[in-house]
Amino acid sequence: MSAEFPPELLILRHGETAWNVAGRLQGALDSPLTANGQAQARAQGALLRDLGAQHWAWVSSPQGRAMHTAQIARAVAQGPDITTDDRLVEITMGDWTGLHRSEIAEQAPHVFGTDGGMGWYDHAPGGEGLQGVAARVASFVQGCRQPTVLFTHGITSRILRCILLGRPVGDFDKLEGGQGVAFHFAQGSVTKRG
Repeated sequence: MSAEFPPELLILRHGETAWNVAGRLQGALDSPLTANGQAQARAQGALLRDLGAQHWAWVSSPQGRAMHTAQIARAVAQGPDITTDDRLVEITMGDWTGLHRSEIAEQAPHVFGTDGGMGWYDHAPGGEGLQGVAARVASFVQGCRQPTVLFTHGITSRILRCILLGRPVGDFDKLEGGQGVAFHFAQGSVTKRG
């Protein structure tokens, strides 16, 4: 990326889903938003309206949980039409898709370090890996030309923020996550909103 900063971005994770509650990895699969997830999406819509982002471009991952969140937020904020971009999808988890973390630990206990980090996402058999996500989100950022609201996913959001902040991709698990909030990127820094 050049020394010039990308335009302002508001990065949102989808609302809570049934599989989030169950502790299952969704990856390329989907599960519906819970009632709490729908409330989080409405809160995000109010936040976007209050920030004046209803006049920005809105782009979502095409995955159902992200699009449903975007549609709910759009109705509240009276935002613009939503476009989709495959580069905002969640990290694919290969053979671990749909599994609970405890099931992964049974199959591959060696990938879980003692630091409590999330580096194990990079070891899913048949998965995309962190560098794969980084390449596609960097491509997305390089194409941004106007202030944009992004609806994406937990791991993708963290890696996207690493790219924006010039941090190593391996730092993704040091960045805050969260549903029902927005991460506001402007002039080289990120601020949590909501």
